[in-house]
Amino acid sequence: MFNLLQKVGKALMTPIAVLPVAAILLRLGFGDIPYIDGEIANIMKIAGEAIFSNLDMLFAVGIAYGLAKNNDGAAALAGAVGLLIAKAVYLEIDKALNMGVFIGIIMGILAGSLYNRFHTMKAPEFLGFFGGKRFVPIITALFAIFVGVLAGNFWHYAQSGIDTFSNAIINLNELGSFLYGTLNRLLIPLGLHHILNSVFLFQVGDYEYVKDGTTLIANGDLHRFFAGDPKAGIYMAGFYVTMMFGLPAMALAIYVSTPTKQKKKAGAILFGVALTSFLTGITEPLEFLFLFVAPLLFLLHALLTGLAVAMAHFLDIHHGYGFSAGFIDYVINYKLATNPLLIVPLGLLFAFVYFVLSYYVIKIFKYTIFTNDKTEELVKISNEALAFIKALGGKENIVSTDACITRLRMEVKSSKDLDNEAFMKLGAKGVIKPNETTVQIVLGTRAESVAELIKKALQT
Repeated sequence: MFNLLQKVGKALMTPIAVLPVAAILLRLGFGDIPYIDGEIANIMKIAGEAIFSNLDMLFAVGIAYGLAKNNDGAAALAGAVGLLIAKAVYLEIDKALNMGVFIGIIMGILAGSLYNRFHTMKAPEFLGFFGGKRFVPIITALFAIFVGVLAGNFWHYAQSGIDTFSNAIINLNELGSFLYGTLNRLLIPLGLHHILNSVFLFQVGDYEYVKDGTTLIANGDLHRFFAGDPKAGIYMAGFYVTMMFGLPAMALAIYVSTPTKQKKKAGAILFGVALTSFLTGITEPLEFLFLFVAPLLFLLHALLTGLAVAMAHFLDIHHGYGFSAGFIDYVINYKLATNPLLIVPLGLLFAFVYFVLSYYVIKIFKYTIFTNDKTEELVKISNEALAFIKALGGKENIVSTDACITRLRMEVKSSKDLDNEAFMKLGAKGVIKPNETTVQIVLGTRAESVAELIKKALQT
């Protein structure tokens, strides 16, 4: 189950990667930006709404593609076919049923799993055309009918549970925001924060809005925010505080605490990852610098993130993002937000708290983030892919290769044969081994390119 959740969490990044484009298009369509008004703005708005109105399809296609071996397009097609059939069936049974992105997630997982099981199946000679990959959409369609019937008859029980959970979280007010913010960070080492985000950003809460005379329902904090719900953005606003202000301040505390001989090296690295956090909201390269060597510092960061989300909730700050809570999203979505300017003084306050507490935690527990250890010096190599393969125990030890935004996600026969020291020399920020056959290597934004190089090297 844990492996499946990790794989789904990784696969979720494929459809989520489309959302920044949708958010930008929708923002350009509000008609308040110079030279983008009238018909041009309307086209932009329609384009953005087209994506947000079909989130279930994005998730079905994206997850199926992400879960399939070798990311094959046949799985993506199967996900789309399965979703269309399942929705048609359950809506025939219960026209009022609204499964939101859950039906997309379900069909994406199903299609990806069926692809991995049947894509090499050999059909009888007279049915040879329908064998192999071509069989996957067919078998998915049959399963989709079954899923649709089950959903039409029983999903309202699950929906009742989801509604109860949503209302319970909403009724917890600031406490609910604190728990979400804290858990969001604590789940990062396991790569499961995407699962939590899919619930809060795409399912918690609902908002009815009218489009072309048709009443539609937006689910989740993110979708509701871009649909115009004035109550949305409550679970996203606080992340601007930590990603734009808190984490850069923590980076400064780490720099100040670093021994003089290591300051030059530390400064170059910390400036880059802090700037990345501030501008884009990509925080893992910075977080993994101290996650393993200073775990209490990471716990402090998680608790302060929860507190920031709760404080933003308390101050009635509503802000959202299409990608992450960085300065770019802050500016783009500023006019859609409520009380967005309050993020600045709140952020400065948290920057001070982050700096002071981080500095004293490092000093009291004598954490050393940067050392003179030669194993932490990056090495220059002529073939990076081969070096990673060797560190992973060789070709014979590698089962599959994949990546999300910042992590190389490998399935291996045995994680005991890995060379952690070599990974650090290759620029890894950390190595996570959830179990004996799974390893995550935190590389930052170059993770996907390294994964592609490894895949090509494995084929030769």
